[in-house]
Amino acid sequence: MFDFPDDIFTEPEDVDPDTLANLGPLRRLAGAWEGRKGVDVNPKAEGPERREFLERIEMQPIDPQANGPQLFYGLRYHVHIVASDEDTTFHDQIGYWLFEPKTGLVMQTLALPRGQTALASGRALDNGGGLTVRAERGGPGYGICSTDFLEWAFRTDSYQLDVKFEADGGWSYVSTTMLQVRGRDEPFKHVDRNTLAKVAEPRPNPSARIAAGEATLAQAHGFQTITHD
Repeated sequence: MFDFPDDIFTEPEDVDPDTLANLGPLRRLAGAWEGRKGVDVNPKAEGPERREFLERIEMQPIDPQANGPQLFYGLRYHVHIVASDEDTTFHDQIGYWLFEPKTGLVMQTLALPRGQTALASGRALDNGGGLTVRAERGGPGYGICSTDFLEWAFRTDSYQLDVKFEADGGWSYVSTTMLQVRGRDEPFKHVDRNTLAKVAEPRPNPSARIAAGEATLAQAHGFQTITHD
């Protein structure tokens, strides 16, 4: 059962504009990242194909978002991948990472320019070493939506992303997508993996920049910042 309040309209009043300070486990993902040792195993007519790829991911904080009493802090992201032996785009993906501080819920939305979207949910690992999110086809709340052709030829039954925070400040992932390929008896396990290093720090979200600018202006004029209980 869901533990939701009876009041579904009133939004939280104590919203901190500084998203970076409220991302919980997602704070480790903020910034720009690059990985040069990615591996993809995908289905082909003659059997599984292994491709190596180069990847860049940019994750920037967005302003806090509310669904009535539900409050999220998040990152807008863009993934761009090219195969090691090609210059053209191998994979492109956009979406959001979202964190609900009140419950610890972590969500990832994703959209692919081949006609597929998903909403995956999960939580950070208890040891703080990473996080896992998952979506399943046909799920009532967190699921996968595809074009008619993909449903017919390469049906996606589940998606799982396992993220590991590395000791050097980077992170790695394993993406596992279970596909039912037309004409094949057994599901195909489509796997991508990579390790990423930070190449740029994140920019503060718009409301945090505004708040910082107002504080700087007040200090420049000798005013004291006053807070109210």
